[in-house]
Amino acid sequence: MRALVQRVTEAAVTVDDELVGSIGEGLCAFIGVTHDDTPADARKLAAKLSKLRVFRDDEDRMNRSVLDIGGEILVVSQFTLYGDTSSGNRPGYSGAARPEVAEPLIDLVADALVQLGVGIAAGRFRADMDVRLLNQGPVTLLLEVGGTPAG
Repeated sequence: MRALVQRVTEAAVTVDDELVGSIGEGLCAFIGVTHDDTPADARKLAAKLSKLRVFRDDEDRMNRSVLDIGGEILVVSQFTLYGDTSSGNRPGYSGAARPEVAEPLIDLVADALVQLGVGIAAGRFRADMDVRLLNQGPVTLLLEVGGTPAG
């Protein structure tokens, strides 16, 4: 699994002009799934997201997690994180898991975050989403756990 994570002041996702999820201060996590990712990988990613120390402490150092600050996480499925641009100009997506494999794992990440005590909001799987966020810092990280892409 891959997660492109941005520290945000706020973030929201809409589908067909309907607000489906929004958060205040926290993280926006765009999550992609590849073929051999497992439920254990989803739980590991959730734990990593909940404990990722990218928020400032009293000494102005990035030393606090989303749990420490009482922040939230916006979870957005993003199969294009497994886009392969090594050949030609059109990305290939053979490294991305099929929707029937990816959706339950994305849901498991969200559920695991809730179990860890993180407030979440989420996009809508298989929807054409508009994501609006205010990246703070800017802080953007790429996290990877588990499998490797096929293809």
